[in-house]
Amino acid sequence: MEAAWLAEGLASLAVAGMLLTAVIAHITASKLPKLHRHEDEKFFLSAEDKKEPVPSFHDPPTCELSVVVPSYNEEERLPSMMDEALDYLEKRQVALKYTKKYGFDKVRVLPLVKNRGKGGAVRMGVFISRGKKILMADADGATKFEDIEKVEKGLENLKPWPDQMAIACGSRAHLEKDSIAQRSYFRTLLMYGFHFLVWFLCVKEIRDTQCGFKLLTREAASRTFSVLHIERWAFDVELLYIAQCLKIPIAEVAVNWTEIEAQPGADDAQTLQNIVKFQGSSKLVPFWSWLQMGRDLLFIRLRYLTGAWKLETRKEN
Repeated sequence: MEAAWLAEGLASLAVAGMLLTAVIAHITASKLPKLHRHEDEKFFLSAEDKKEPVPSFHDPPTCELSVVVPSYNEEERLPSMMDEALDYLEKRQVALKYTKKYGFDKVRVLPLVKNRGKGGAVRMGVFISRGKKILMADADGATKFEDIEKVEKGLENLKPWPDQMAIACGSRAHLEKDSIAQRSYFRTLLMYGFHFLVWFLCVKEIRDTQCGFKLLTREAASRTFSVLHIERWAFDVELLYIAQCLKIPIAEVAVNWTEIEAQPGADDAQTLQNIVKFQGSSKLVPFWSWLQMGRDLLFIRLRYLTGAWKLETRKEN
């Protein structure tokens, strides 16, 4: 009798806890994505250090491809990534050069007034993009830029695109077995725990949601980023959750990937993201960051489930 009473009490407590969590997630949710642009973020710097107004994402595209590269404390790694990307694009007859050398119509730098997190930086870059397709690429250069051909093919294989919307995600899931052999049991457990939470709560069909190499059609980027709320590391998961809910076709494409150590000054959230991306970073992450990981994934699901967040597209303010 006592065991049955205890089991019943624990079950009631668990249900009450879940309901309380759902209520907290709903109450604390901001109803609309933070799309406000600071006055200084409405301009980018030209080659002559003059302020030029940024274009609107809702204008017709004026080029074939835009590449969005979020960077924070990346002074050491960004030049190497930019050199590789621009050299590759030059071979494909795409005239891109550094802003200072060849003009702001080719390469544009948008300084942000405050740190918006990786997701916030990518969204700001997307909203001033001019390309028919938009590529997200990490500043560390861990994925070879020539792998754009693979994600382009993955995108093409999804045709016909419903309402011109499609997404191709670079993936390192094929490297998971080799990664496990080089990491501790604890980190392997954390990695599997993260992937289970992503699968259970948010995204069913994509094994590697965190790879920073993603190619979107302009229409898919507009629909997803216009309703995106998360600004830090978990924005990839919310982005794909939104695409999944909107039934946007998604391809997962294996890409090459090289482990790059996190730069000094990278915040704990970025280091956490590196670890769940199969990277063997030696930097210890505070326990709070792991709790934040689980909380963000749970809140993504609960806030959409309870209607605190909606999938209604609204234009940039």
